[in-house]
Amino acid sequence: MPGYGIVGPDEGSGLLPWSWAAERLSTSRNYWVTSVWPDGKPHAMPVWGMWDDSTLWFSSSARSRKARNLANDPRCMVTTEDATDPVMIEGIARITTEPADLQRAIDLMNAKYATDYGVGFLDPAVNATIAVRPRRVFGLRSADFTGSPTRWVFEG
Repeated sequence: MPGYGIVGPDEGSGLLPWSWAAERLSTSRNYWVTSVWPDGKPHAMPVWGMWDDSTLWFSSSARSRKARNLANDPRCMVTTEDATDPVMIEGIARITTEPADLQRAIDLMNAKYATDYGVGFLDPAVNATIAVRPRRVFGLRSADFTGSPTRWVFEG
């Protein structure tokens, strides 16, 4: 982060452990998903989401702007709702219709949000079930803004 006085990885509180990011990805109630319109302008919308080890799941109306954007260009950003200690995912979205994926997503949703939806809620004709796999993840603690920024890379 040039120009912000960020110190080296051995200064400040040091690099954050992945467990710090994973906890925030798991416990965030809401997430911001940023996709790109076909003409290149950004589009950000809040969603419920479920972190599942290496994938962030969410759903959206199949006709929604974000679902259509992600079908056209799967590159996206997803951030936790907490701008104080944020975690930001740069990833690739995949719209899935696989029955096992739909069941996993609805099970995670019901457990996290205390809902009781059946898998029919994720009927692909009505709702898109979207899995975002991180390529890069960023996190930082506001209490040590200059000493904690951390980047994790999951691409080759």
